[in-house]
Amino acid sequence: MRQVILDTETTGLSWERGNRVVEIGCVEFVERRPTGRTFHVYLNPEREFEAGAQEVTGLTLEFLADKPKFADVVDEFLAFVDGAELVIHNAAFDVGFLNNELSMCGPQYGKLGDRCNIEDSLLLARQRYPGQRNSLDALCKRLGVDNAHRQLHGALLDAQLLAEVYIGLTSGQDDLGFGQADDGAGQAAVAQFALDASAPRPRVQVSAEEFAAHEARLEKLRKKGKCLWDALEAPATVQ
Repeated sequence: MRQVILDTETTGLSWERGNRVVEIGCVEFVERRPTGRTFHVYLNPEREFEAGAQEVTGLTLEFLADKPKFADVVDEFLAFVDGAELVIHNAAFDVGFLNNELSMCGPQYGKLGDRCNIEDSLLLARQRYPGQRNSLDALCKRLGVDNAHRQLHGALLDAQLLAEVYIGLTSGQDDLGFGQADDGAGQAAVAQFALDASAPRPRVQVSAEEFAAHEARLEKLRKKGKCLWDALEAPATVQ
């Protein structure tokens, strides 16, 4: 499974008012693991920023003046995302802008949905945390993703943060390939996470309540099949 976590920055909040994309950042995942491949580009929007938008990104028209236009990179961008599942936070916003950019390049480019499946991580977050704030910053805090270095919005940085948030939102034994102990993926997972028998085993201190909750979770997994967590045999000390 190939996924591309994607984010954009724009000159304003609405492409219908003529706003344009000024930055695209993409991070590639295969089988829920980063491959190290990214796509990142700044773009000359050929128009002014709306009030407030420039402060969000820290980008200036002077900086963007010598950057390529979207039409200059459209083929490279589409080659990177083609056939992948796109993971986007508040996907309607980014997809609307990118589809508008594609339409300006010509009808032959179609729409992103013609080339990619699109997963909206904001909708996933709202399902998991109904009634709570589900901005990227709020999710980073809730899921323990370090975003202390995020002072301004940047497409590549936000895509990298979203990648970690998405894994946290969707992680589960079955999602990570732990559900079937007898298949190749399951055996590979055991090999990856197994501890070196000659190395000192780490000891984890947990409270009695945490230990009980952990055991209850493992018991549910055992009922689905063999629980590969048992193969790790890392001892825990109950406080």
